Amino acid sequence: MALTGTNQTPMTKDDDRNKLHIAMFPWLAFGHILPYLELAKLFAQKGHQISFISTPRNIQSLPKLAPNLSPLINLVKLPLPSSGFNLPIEAESTSDLPIEKVLILKKAHDALRDSLSDLLRSSKPDWLLFDFAAYWVPDMARSIGLQNAYFSIFNAACLGYLGTEFPNYRTEPEDFIVPPKWVPFPSTVAYRKFEVSKFLKVLTGNDDDISFLYRIIQTLRGCDVVAVRSCWELETEWLSLMADLLGKPVLPIGQLAPAVTYDDENDDIWKSTKQWLDFQPKRSVVYVAFGSEALPNQDELTEIAHGLEISGFPFFWVLKTRPDSAELPTGFEERTRERGIVCTSWAPQLKILAHDSIGGFLSHSGWSSVVEALQFGIPLLLLAFINDQGLNAKLLDENMIGYMVPRDENDGSFTRESVAESVKLVVEKEEGKVYREKAKEMSPVFGDREVQSKYVDEFLAFLKEYRTKSSKEEENTS
Repeated sequence: MALTGTNQTPMTKDDDRNKLHIAMFPWLAFGHILPYLELAKLFAQKGHQISFISTPRNIQSLPKLAPNLSPLINLVKLPLPSSGFNLPIEAESTSDLPIEKVLILKKAHDALRDSLSDLLRSSKPDWLLFDFAAYWVPDMARSIGLQNAYFSIFNAACLGYLGTEFPNYRTEPEDFIVPPKWVPFPSTVAYRKFEVSKFLKVLTGNDDDISFLYRIIQTLRGCDVVAVRSCWELETEWLSLMADLLGKPVLPIGQLAPAVTYDDENDDIWKSTKQWLDFQPKRSVVYVAFGSEALPNQDELTEIAHGLEISGFPFFWVLKTRPDSAELPTGFEERTRERGIVCTSWAPQLKILAHDSIGGFLSHSGWSSVVEALQFGIPLLLLAFINDQGLNAKLLDENMIGYMVPRDENDGSFTRESVAESVKLVVEKEEGKVYREKAKEMSPVFGDREVQSKYVDEFLAFLKEYRTKSSKEEENTS
């Protein structure tokens, strides 16, 4: 299969051995695709050639590349199988599907193995960076003589909690609500009881499924090197633990905070949003968003809405809706119209978080949202729903970087009063000052471009060294 994409730059190896050709293959979720793209852009800024591989619809949905980067980032479309999986029309990412149908998308994604192998065999990149769902990549890559790295958008605490052995001793729900026995230092990172009840089948799988735990552990064990969206400043112990558990290089690659750009002067959405934010007092607005996949149920949505209402703070709520979504309480928007906005379409989250009127972020604890907020020193209110979000919340909470909205440990329920009091604490109250100060401390850790560039340079130096060693070994045996 010839390597083709939206940019037609040749993909042959350059005579300049200081430059790499890196193929990247993220899982079909924009919480994974966009961090991979951020890393691709950082690689390209340093002159390396990238083949960014995803499905056609996902490629078409990517943000436009800067003119200086587009010649170096080839966007490669790899279609999903057209039959046999009963996927809805145009469903190519997790945001296109209800959560119960993501398993079908994973099976279709697994069926890309042969076409990906053909593509890489013909293009001969130096390295392949891949995601957890493609647990079969290490064996496939070895069969074609390609070095591979697992780039984890999950932080090191999540990886350390999940572990490196499968099957392991955790078989019952109670096993997942305490830190695992291989963690040698004090930590609270573990799922809560209500999270395990939602997520246990995904973690451990069933007869018709390759489980999340199996995929990620096979990925960790099979890859040549692990790159983690993390930094030593935040996760020294967890990164060291993962290297000890795996016996292979585990390299932090930085937090990959996206840069804010204001070059779209004709962006009417941002103009109207900014106009509203400009009228709000500094550090007073609560920004509320739960990502593209986490949808609160009716009880949760009702309590969040009433909590925002009785808190008294201005708010900007990005509320994703689907045909089966929960509905806001009757009269809520009318009663809060003078101090709140409910946005049911796309919103420029990064620009909003960068605005000096934002005083707190009520978030689902998705790591990309965490990174975006902390680069601007915005304190976090954490309300996790699915996947790794509960582990992220625990990591942030134990470091007093974020405050978890109090919930019932058994069923996950929370009250409007707990939402309102959490907002007041984090945005205004004296006892919440520690969260505001910690968020400010994290701003350079998450947002400093020089720190980020150093992490990328160190990772690229590793890729070059081991590419060179591999090439020399090939030359010596030929």
